[in-house]
Amino acid sequence: MKIIYLHQYFLTPEKGGAIRSYHLAKSLVEAGHEVEVITSHNHPVYHFENVEGIKVHYLPVFYENNLNFIGRLLSFIKFIYRAYIKATEIEYVDLCYATSTPLTIGIIAIWLKRMYRIPFYFEVRDLWPEAPIQMGLIKNYFIKKYLFYLEKKIYKKATKIIALSPGIEESIKNIVPKKDIYLIPNFSDCVFFHPEEKTLRLEDKFNVKGKFVISYFGAIGKANHLEYLIDAALSLSKNKIEHIHFIIAGKGSELFMIKEKVKNLHLTNITFIGFINKYSLHEMLTITDAVYISFAKKPIMETNSPNKFFDALASGKLCISNTKGWTKELIEKNECGFYYDPEKPDDFINKIMPYTNVKNLLTTAQHNARMLAEKEFSKDIIVEKLLNLIENQKL
Repeated sequence: MKIIYLHQYFLTPEKGGAIRSYHLAKSLVEAGHEVEVITSHNHPVYHFENVEGIKVHYLPVFYENNLNFIGRLLSFIKFIYRAYIKATEIEYVDLCYATSTPLTIGIIAIWLKRMYRIPFYFEVRDLWPEAPIQMGLIKNYFIKKYLFYLEKKIYKKATKIIALSPGIEESIKNIVPKKDIYLIPNFSDCVFFHPEEKTLRLEDKFNVKGKFVISYFGAIGKANHLEYLIDAALSLSKNKIEHIHFIIAGKGSELFMIKEKVKNLHLTNITFIGFINKYSLHEMLTITDAVYISFAKKPIMETNSPNKFFDALASGKLCISNTKGWTKELIEKNECGFYYDPEKPDDFINKIMPYTNVKNLLTTAQHNARMLAEKEFSKDIIVEKLLNLIENQKL
């Protein structure tokens, strides 16, 4: 089968970030299918690359998280046009697999369905346009009305819909109750990530020798609201709790502001190490005791399926969530971490201290995290579900 895979932000382990599409495309190739990914990059010219059998078309469409709404919209529109032109150059296509965000990726899929008379599957990673609306990024009434219309149209035209969390699945069912919707969450790479003992070399490299390390990695944008992490760090500092240290790895529109806030508060228990790829992340997680999962306090954020959570599970780390919803329920049900009220920093101290004082409590939670990854979210389990769906077999 020949598949056009649409993902505006396709990434590989070397580049870092979310690599679900890389693993799915690679698995499709290994299963004997031909996959052509149409994506973008921030270079001025088109680039083609064969990535482990995946034919990847990199289109010159600039995008960064720090772009304003108009800048992002122009990037989305530019990608629609260029991706469709590139797709029309590919012959004998059997299926289009389109993954959001942005929602506008679905426009290309609809056009290709009409042109090739082929099915298209639509993978929903985040709920658009509800997420940017709740975050206050989209305020114009007519734009909101059009985006809700577009969302429903894409869902109706899609042959099958893949939802990455129960909250996303439920929301889609409310919009198109008669559609086939499949819950296939993000996965834990239990081969690449696994529990490891701390080493003095890495502790020295990250300057955290003897510390209880809590890591945050990923996007640093408005939706992530890392002010909550700073509040927790400030509360620890005020209470003279010096053995807990935060590491922040990532990039985004709020990074400068977050750094300035840490500087102005004279906090010495937070270290910034910039954006890192999966190999550097593996190193960082080796000296990490707990992973911090952060989102703004908006109802829509409770539907998320954050990659960092699944990487934390695979690595066997204590999971800390400041957001209610599916992630919180999984953490509490499987006793692999805790949720705390982010607007009450002292609640963070009360919840974290037992894990720093009682070794068995920490190791048990970390073991539970790894077991959850292996039993429910391992890459092999999730990818097999996706392959079966694409190959028209039953889940």
